[in-house]
Amino acid sequence: MKVKALVVDDSGIMRKMVMKTVTEAKFCEFEFVEAEDGQVALDKLKAADFDIVFVDWNMPNMTGVDFVREARKHEKANGIDAIPMVMVTSEKTMGKIQEALDEAGADGFISKPFTVEELQVKLKKHVEKAQVLRVRKNRLTAAPAAAAPASGGWLGKIFS
Repeated sequence: MKVKALVVDDSGIMRKMVMKTVTEAKFCEFEFVEAEDGQVALDKLKAADFDIVFVDWNMPNMTGVDFVREARKHEKANGIDAIPMVMVTSEKTMGKIQEALDEAGADGFISKPFTVEELQVKLKKHVEKAQVLRVRKNRLTAAPAAAAPASGGWLGKIFS
């Protein structure tokens, strides 16, 4: 099972570093999609199905915190499960961390630079939640086929 992750950062090098380090943490297999700013990320989030988001704070067009706020509004308005959103940023002050987690609705916060070991500790519960969401989504897409009437009467329904 692959977990679909959106990696949002205006630096292509940082996006690659996040993807490489998350992969090296060996939580699971990831499928990564990149976005260079919050607005592009929001458009991609609305158009596709993601399980987790790693988002930088300082970006042009829409900051990471504004992206998280808008993504949470989109989830609520559309009855979508809240996916884990992790801020990956050089911001380190308690006020910024509080703004990201408490006010915007981010689930986690990782300061740059980071190590594989740091990610393993700080991301474990968020990746596990993403995996649960992926399993749930997979079951929902498989449900219509399972709900189709089986041929062969009631015995066919029991044994199919």
